[in-house]
Amino acid sequence: MIVLELAFDAHPARLAARAAHRRRLAALHANGVLVMAGPWADDSGALLVFAAERSEVDRFLAEDPYYTTEGVRVVDLREWRPVVP
Repeated sequence: MIVLELAFDAHPARLAARAAHRRRLAALHANGVLVMAGPWADDSGALLVFAAERSEVDRFLAEDPYYTTEGVRVVDLREWRPVVP
């Protein structure tokens, strides 16, 4: 699994890009690639969990302009090995 952590700021471009981004996430979830995703309760960022290889997640990030939108910053992208399903 791959975990992606994002940080947000108040730039309006982030909110303008969010609907298209969420449609992409819904498609990844429907295909079983995205396990779960959502913002922190204070909307300072988000966490996404992928059931995919790192190369696949890198491709998803490259294909979705949201990740390079002003107001969105990739904080961490790393492999995760959960011990409790």
